[in-house]
Amino acid sequence: MRILGISCYYHDAAACLLEDGEIVAAAQEERFTRKKHDQDFPQNAVRYCIAEAGGGSEIDAVAFYDKPILKFHRILETYLSTAPRGLNQYMRALPVWLDEKLWMEPRIEESLEKCGVACPDDVYFPEHHESHAASAFYPSPFDEAAVLTVDGVGEWATSTIGVGEGPKLSLVRELDFPHSLGLLYSAFTYYTGFKVNSGEYKLMGLAPYGEPRYAQVIRDELLDLKADGSFRLNMDYFGYLDGLHMTSEGFEKLFDGPARPPESPITHREMDLAKSVQVVTEEIVLRMARHAREITGKPYLCMAGGVALNCVANGELLRAGIFDDLWIQPAAGDAGGAVGAALSIWHNELQNPRSVDGRRDRMRGSYLGPEFSPDQIREFLDARKCRYRELDADDWAPTIAKLVADDSVVGLFHGRMEFGPRALGNRSIIGDPRSPEMQSVLNLKIKFRESFRPFAPSCREERASDYFELDRPSPYMLIVAPVAEDRRLPVQGDERDLDMQEWVNRPRSDLPAITHVDYSARIQTVSPESNPRYHALLEAFEKETGCAVLINTSFNVRGEPIVCTPADAYRCFMRTRMDYLVLGPFLLAKSEQEAWQESTDWRNEFQLD
Repeated sequence: MRILGISCYYHDAAACLLEDGEIVAAAQEERFTRKKHDQDFPQNAVRYCIAEAGGGSEIDAVAFYDKPILKFHRILETYLSTAPRGLNQYMRALPVWLDEKLWMEPRIEESLEKCGVACPDDVYFPEHHESHAASAFYPSPFDEAAVLTVDGVGEWATSTIGVGEGPKLSLVRELDFPHSLGLLYSAFTYYTGFKVNSGEYKLMGLAPYGEPRYAQVIRDELLDLKADGSFRLNMDYFGYLDGLHMTSEGFEKLFDGPARPPESPITHREMDLAKSVQVVTEEIVLRMARHAREITGKPYLCMAGGVALNCVANGELLRAGIFDDLWIQPAAGDAGGAVGAALSIWHNELQNPRSVDGRRDRMRGSYLGPEFSPDQIREFLDARKCRYRELDADDWAPTIAKLVADDSVVGLFHGRMEFGPRALGNRSIIGDPRSPEMQSVLNLKIKFRESFRPFAPSCREERASDYFELDRPSPYMLIVAPVAEDRRLPVQGDERDLDMQEWVNRPRSDLPAITHVDYSARIQTVSPESNPRYHALLEAFEKETGCAVLINTSFNVRGEPIVCTPADAYRCFMRTRMDYLVLGPFLLAKSEQEAWQESTDWRNEFQLD
């Protein structure tokens, strides 16, 4: 039985295909269209998922990740409660709803027909947070668990607590709009000059540079926070109910002036705001988690929703010991709703049983996207007249490891593309974490992004505790933990007076390129079971250097999605200062390629089927 899960029309559209309850394929639409956070119907992702399952036009059910009619009800009620102040916002939203979003079932049928897929009779609409909860619990390795979902807003819910037992999942507590931890964090994202729904991780990365001097102001003026983690926001300070901005004039008075203009210099105020809202966010998440443990009695926790991508809060939650262990959906945002919607129908609606490993989850390492064969890659390289050499299987890992050890930056493209916001070794840019200059080089010459942002380490799973204060796997790069104390270097003086570039470049450990200013790192542990080829590369790098860690950052530049095809990878390679590109078994040196010529039709010319 095939169930197609779909999420779209808000941000991060995606599709997922289940066959008899197993995840066969999942991908975000942005990877195919090259439009970051693409929200349109995921036609390309649907076509891919069907093709990955062997083709054919028959599916047995479709699951859409929320209930549009309930969401429209919330928009109507919000306008009526704030009228006439919210008229501009309402008039912008209404045509889209009346033309498109209210007519979801016929739109799904029409869109599937364009994909060559016959729409089945059974089209389901689980609620938004039900989809999040299902994406967290059903793929997890736990037979029973508490479930916590936290995001901006679904239909009405902004946070839920649920309980999963075998195939059964139910939501037992709910916090409703407009009181939202996700929207609180997004308000500070906007106010500090970053883009809402994509810049929240920048705010999280900025927080370690600041002091929490606004934290008490947030607690006193913005929140009425309860012991169970529920809260009410003081809407006098926010503009998202009846305006087109996240914050109000009162917010500006409270936090010492207007919002930072995007791309303008970052000051200590923005650093302190980032730290303050991060501290408050962690406090709320911990209270919610404690309440979830109290009311469910379960020893394990599963998490999803956009706030579950806050890996600093996740690390604090793990170290708090409230639960014996936790599992977080790697595509915790709206894209993962496609997975959850399909799984919710398979288990909760159709009452199919669930099998649990107890050690490994069912997300297949999140390697659920397209893979390209050596023949397909060779066809592309020959058409482009690229210069390359083919590596034997035994030479692949040692050759790449030696290049990285020699301070080269390598674009790594092999295997199936990752599902979710993190590159996990198959669509990654890798470098030597021992290099003091590597963070600056990668940020400024490869990624073209803000210099303050840290890079994540990939580490052999069996060696993680030798480098980090982490006693369990972190395969999806969703846990921040401290670098081991014996690897840290002392820092002299007050660094807040330094230029940010100098501050960033001061070594913090013997792995300076992956150690943030607070001695933390966002860790990916790699096992031979989940990714044998990438694990072999880490082994080869350790044999070459004595270090079992690599820098791993996503294979893209600022403003673009992670690469999907060999054509995407080659284009990114040639437009940056990467030294080498690995496409499957093929190795390309930048110095041997012809000079890059921009072409508006380049992608179409070299797109692979």
